[in-house]
Amino acid sequence: MVAAAANGAALEADVVVVGGGGSGLAAAIAAAESGAATLLLEKNPRLGGTTGLSIGSITAAGTRFQKRKGIKDTPDEHFADMTLLCGPDAAKDNLELRRILVDNVPDTLEWLISLGMRFFGPMPEPPHRKPRMHNILPNSRSYIYHFARAARRAGVDIRLNARAEEPLLDGSGVVGMLMNIDGRKIDVRARRGVVLATGDYSAGRDIKAMFDPALAEVDAINATNTGDGHRIGHALGAPIRNGELMNGPSLRFRAPAKETLLRRLPPAQWLTLPMQLALMNLPIAVFRPLVLSFMTTYLAPEPAMLAAGAVLVNKTGELIDYDGTKPGFAVARQPGKLAYIIFDETLAQKFSAWPHFVSTAPGVAYAYVPDYRRTRKDIYHQHTTLDGLARSIGLSADQLQRSVATHNAAITGARTTSRSALLQPPFHALGPVLSWVVLTDGGLAVSARHEVLNADGVPIRGLFAAGATGQGGLVLAGHGHHLGWAFTSGRRAGKIAAGNLAH
Repeated sequence: MVAAAANGAALEADVVVVGGGGSGLAAAIAAAESGAATLLLEKNPRLGGTTGLSIGSITAAGTRFQKRKGIKDTPDEHFADMTLLCGPDAAKDNLELRRILVDNVPDTLEWLISLGMRFFGPMPEPPHRKPRMHNILPNSRSYIYHFARAARRAGVDIRLNARAEEPLLDGSGVVGMLMNIDGRKIDVRARRGVVLATGDYSAGRDIKAMFDPALAEVDAINATNTGDGHRIGHALGAPIRNGELMNGPSLRFRAPAKETLLRRLPPAQWLTLPMQLALMNLPIAVFRPLVLSFMTTYLAPEPAMLAAGAVLVNKTGELIDYDGTKPGFAVARQPGKLAYIIFDETLAQKFSAWPHFVSTAPGVAYAYVPDYRRTRKDIYHQHTTLDGLARSIGLSADQLQRSVATHNAAITGARTTSRSALLQPPFHALGPVLSWVVLTDGGLAVSARHEVLNADGVPIRGLFAAGATGQGGLVLAGHGHHLGWAFTSGRRAGKIAAGNLAH
């Protein structure tokens, strides 16, 4: 039981977890199930973190889903394929942590299922040589829904609006955290350990600037991922491994402003079980519209659409020239940091069927123009004229006309180009699209026991880190590895901090 502590401390527990996203909830549940009085502190008014905004996939080998489809796969094969996904960053990878991930993530998946979560798959994702991507039903919010229920069943004391300020030290060790809880500064003591699970630093401008100043002013999908845990660990001497690895700037469509009835449904088993049975036994095409309507992720437009001739304009209708660089940098400099993708009927038809897709939607394969027309009326616009299209979006009609004319003239004057002029009505737009740093892969240096290490590689007594905060140099390319690491490392860190996992 978490209790008011002696010696002036306001709160005391065996294990204190800082962060209420997927890794923090996994750590808190594991610590509580190990018999430790556990306190979870989340700085936001609700649980969720980036896990609740994610695509929702988890990648694992040797699972029940693979066996059901006759797929023979092993963690060793998964380990080898992660090198293919890492590409030029493979030399930076922490192979010890990769081994921990691939060996433990199959059991993590079973643990998630035991908490009431439902999955379908596995889905292929080259260069994985076997299908390994398992997708949560109906969307990533299911993780938080079931984690929160499990945490409360296990007796975890959850405190919201609780921001970590600095560690409480006893000699060279961490014995708690000074917290700001509902505007009051409170000492929170940890008898066995503190687990930092505060997410990444995609919204931490100062930390981003340490590694890539050009990304410092690009916004984050999760504006509360300010690198709190990284900052605490770094101040205690812990290096940030692979801090330069940041996913961005990436163009992403804004999530729907209004929730549909379908998206408000709780991810209870009466909903997810029939979805799972249908998706596992019937053609995916039958259920693509339904599954797409549940997607909470911020889907990204494929670069191929711009390469084929679609143009980016800002909120006044002015053409955005990104001059061969990542368009995300140019969009981040525009008024409101947003843009619209403009294209004609020729491109709309082209991007309505394989192999020309607008976005990758894991689990339902791909999203095309008709999918956006049907499921995202808030960001899809169409009109028979450019003037009408401009009015429907709120752009300057004259400026949009000039922008398209400039683009068409450049296409006509080019000697060779794979891009097409925008000539065929009706005209279409998708947007707004925003430029974001989606995630950062830099993590505090950690041991195989998820202990935070100082610059000499010595564990800082009483301090652990999980998820993105404790990524420790692990390179997590491809879908499903970030969540796999979040839940696996969180669960292990919680058990180890509670004293219930020897190795």
